Formats: sequence, C-alpha cells, structure tokens
Amino acid sequence: MEIDEELTLKKIQIFLMFMRYGNLSKTAAEMQISTVSVHKALHSLESALRCPLFKNEGRNLIPLKSAYVLQEHSQKLVQDMIITVNKTREAAGFAAKVLHLGSLYSLTVNTIPNVISGLKLRRGELDIQLLLSSNLDLVKKLKSTELDAIIVALNDTTDDLDFERLPMFQDSIYLAVNKNSLLAEEHEIDLSLLKDETFLTLSKGFATRNDSDTVFEKAGIDPKVFLQVSDIFTLISMVSSGVGLALLPGRISSIYESSVRLIPLQAKYQIKQEIGLVFLKSKERDPNLLALIAECRMFAQQYLLE
Repeated sequence: MEIDEELTLKKIQIFLMFMRYGNLSKTAAEMQISTVSVHKALHSLESALRCPLFKNEGRNLIPLKSAYVLQEHSQKLVQDMIITVNKTREAAGFAAKVLHLGSLYSLTVNTIPNVISGLKLRRGELDIQLLLSSNLDLVKKLKSTELDAIIVALNDTTDDLDFERLPMFQDSIYLAVNKNSLLAEEHEIDLSLLKDETFLTLSKGFATRNDSDTVFEKAGIDPKVFLQVSDIFTLISMVSSGVGLALLPGRISSIYESSVRLIPLQAKYQIKQEIGLVFLKSKERDPNLLALIAECRMFAQQYLLE
C-alpha cells in the first residue's frame, strides 16, 4: 500500500497532541497554531488514512478505536524519527554530545580555561575534547571537519571563504630572555643589534614562528637558530635555562616569571598577533557552536575591560 502524500509527520504530531488534551483550543495553543488548523489537520489525516478517527458529539471530537491504535503506534514512530534526526545531525557534527576544539599551547595559560569553564556552565552535558597543535595543523583539521572549531591566531592560514572568524583579543610579541642575562635590564630592545645572539624558535606552522620570522625580517637580521621545538612550554623552559633568546607573545608572561623576562621591542619592530575563534560557516547554526561563540564574545568583552 502506498502512503498518501497528505499523511505527514506534522499532522501526526498535531493528532498526538489532540489525543493528549482532547481539546482543540488546548492543542492549538500547545502547537502554536489556530483551532481551525488543528481541525483541518485531523480531518486531512482521516482522508489520508481513508478511515474515520473520531465521531462528533456536538462540538466535541470523540476518538474511535482506530484513533487509539494510531496513537499507540505513531508515538513510537515520532520518537524514532526524533532519534533518527538527532543521530543524523550528530553524524554531521551538529548538536553532538562532543565538541572537538583545537587551540594553541600558549592559549592554555588563560584563554582556553576561561572559555571552557564558561561553556560548561552553558552546556553542562557537553563533552569537550581539546587538541593542541600549530596554527597550520589546526586549520587543516578544521577544514577536514576533524575539529568543530579552533581558537588560534587570525592570519593568512585562517583566511578562507569557508571559515567564519570571531576576533577575541590582540597580543604583542616580546623578546624573552633569562633574568640573569645582561639584556634583562633593558626597557626595550633594538632587535637589529642582536644579530650575533643565539635564538630558539618554534617549528614552522606555528603562528608565533611566522610572526617571529616577520619581526626578524623587519630588523634585517638572519638569526642564528640553535634549536626549533614543537611547543611553546619547551621553548620557555629553554630560555629559562639560559640556552638562548626567543620571540614570544605576552600572554605567556606568567610562565616561569621568576626566571624569564619579556622585554618590549622598539616600536619599529613591534607586531600584533590577533587571536580569535574560527569555525566553518556551514556549521554556524549548530547549538554547541552558538554556545561557544557566545562564550568567546564574553571573553573578548572582559579582555577589553581589563
């Protein structure tokens, strides 16, 4: 038997609501439609099923045995459809129980803990899985939908028509030195005078590495790089041990503050690093992402007030 095209899920939902309340007005109020629309939906349902569901007693509709049979089986039908829709959306990454978030190592000092704690207050049931990596790697994973969103440096790597970007705050690049270094007494640094110093850097693909290369180019020096590392905490530890100098963002100032000093660069070498949330435009209506966006906006507002 072919299913009549007039037999729709919406009409089934209206029918079930009527069976629950037994009243046209209450059903209309609950479904946010008119009583006329409720009556038409029930009548259309009878036509589609080619059998009566109710009998008229005055102005009242009294359910027949057929209505109770339909009610029993259609409740499961609607529930199965809701489960089907939810599972389909989860498979596509919409309103899933897990949010895959990517970020930079340096943002775990302050930004990420604040954003995640606020997000958990908004959506306590959400399981957040955090991946830390380089800007370039995180962007690639977002593009391939391995991640739902990333909080990274907004630069050329995030300049993509498929992405939506939400700026959160700006950070400056400083020269990081061991506190026992003679340079630690300087109030600002002319980077062009440090061409003979030994530097440590992050590996290529990290936003701070890209910004460091830009600053070195501005200063007209080809730095002597002793070591490249793949996370900023190792880099800071090396500076703390006096192995060499490094260019680092100001947000890491609280790490090893007893042994590392961040010195401002002269104005002509200064560079701003913009940090923000990046996600796919195709997912911008996802409830989990909407909650994350709201939390990132709140963080950005609080950052401006500090």
